[in-house]
Formats: sequence, C-alpha cells, structure tokens
Amino acid sequence: MAVITFSREMGTGAYHIAEEVAKRLKYTFVDGARISDIAPKYGLSADLLQMVDEKPPSYITAEDRKRAAALNTVELILLDFARKGNVILYGRGGQDLLKECRNVLRLRFIADFEERVERFAEREWIDPDMARSMIRRSDHQRGGFIHFYFDRDWHDPLGYDLVFNTSRMSEEAIVECIVAAARDSHLKEADKSAVELIDNTMLMKKIEAALLNSNELDYRPFKIDVEKGTVRLSGYLASDKEKKEAIRIVESVKGVKSVQEDIQVVNYKAYKDRS
Repeated sequence: MAVITFSREMGTGAYHIAEEVAKRLKYTFVDGARISDIAPKYGLSADLLQMVDEKPPSYITAEDRKRAAALNTVELILLDFARKGNVILYGRGGQDLLKECRNVLRLRFIADFEERVERFAEREWIDPDMARSMIRRSDHQRGGFIHFYFDRDWHDPLGYDLVFNTSRMSEEAIVECIVAAARDSHLKEADKSAVELIDNTMLMKKIEAALLNSNELDYRPFKIDVEKGTVRLSGYLASDKEKKEAIRIVESVKGVKSVQEDIQVVNYKAYKDRS
C-alpha cells in the first residue's frame, strides 16, 4: 500500500509526470480535481475548498477557524486515500502530513525559474510577465502553507526522498526512476505500521476539526496526541467553562476511548484588553 507524494514548483511539468507514474504503477492519482469531486461527501463545499486549498490557515476569528477546520477535512480526504494505499498524493503537504509513515516515497520537483515561466506561459497561453507574477505568487503561497502549517522550509531537501530538476532530466528518465523507487521492498515492509499511524492521524484531525467548528470555544490550536483511541490534550483556554466544553467535544468524537488533558485556563482576553 505504498504512497507517493509530489511536491512541486509551478511550471516544472510535475503533473504530467505524476499522471504517467500513476498509469505505470496503476496507482490512484489524487489531485485537486479528485479532491473537488469527493469533497461534498465530506461536507466540504467547492467555495470553501477553493478558499483553503494549499493556503496558510489562520485561527484569529470564528470564520478563520471554520476555514482551518475545512483544511483538516482536506487532510482527512488525503489520509483516507493514503490508508488504502497504492496512491499518488499531488501537493497539499502530503509528505509532511505522512512524515511518520515509512511506506511513503516523498518527491520534490524543481526547475530553472525562467524555464518554468516559459512552460507555464505556453501551456496557459498567457504573457510571460503574467506567468512570472503567477509563479512567484504560487511559490510564495505554497511555501507559506508548508512553513505555517507544518513548520518546515518547503525547499529543505531533507523533507524529501528524491528531488528532480526537470531542467536537467528528461520526463522519461524521471518516470523510470520513480517507478523503480516505488517498487523498493522497504516501502512494502513498512505497510503494517503505517496503517496504525494513519488511523491515529485521522482521529487527531477529526478532533481538531470538531474543536475548530465549535461556536462555544475561542479555540487556539492544542497539542493533540492520539494512540489507539487514547487522546492527550494540552493547551490554553480562557475559562473553566470552555475547558469542560473542549473535553466534552473531544469525548464525543467517534473513535475516542479516553481523554487525558493538561489544558491551562488563562484569561488572556483580560491581558489583551489592558495591553
């Protein structure tokens, strides 16, 4: 049930490579279109998906928290596919979402900036100056998403198993390399442990989404650890009432067997008002 993740700069040609690898390996290809098709089954509207997809989340207002919860839903979609295995996850931080799983082949695609501009301008039939602007904005947004949400430098090669420069290597050579790597026995040997890790991550994401969606909490992200249905919470809330509500919400999530908490009550609103 190997999983391949694609992290790419815009204009590298990674999409076509991902399609070819999926055909060769007979893997499910999960891209933006596939996520859009399945999102309504998870209660996620097309408009909300567009607002949160690969964008850094915020937790300041209630509306921000709803969007952050929607991002968790996108991750649950990716995790559902990853659990089934034999899948390519295209973008959306898959390599970081599944960083603890040993059955994941993490790929990164880069290329010379001006070559990316030329490719993108030709593909979209747009002016090169517009292509440059769009690529810079895309790089900034995707890099910001990884940095903010996963606390990692998007460009750090240690976050990937293979990095391909499509300015230097042919598409055919890259596809052959990925197919060979995906058939490595080490990936198959890690399958059993990966299922439990993914299950724990899925439960954690469901808990976080439930907390973010609550209108009773001025929620800030907790540290949430999950192991076989046992949940450990730590963080800060503004009142005992909110603390009780948070614990109630977590206990109500399907799959939670017990809750251990270290939630500190701090009236940070009063300090904020006096500052």
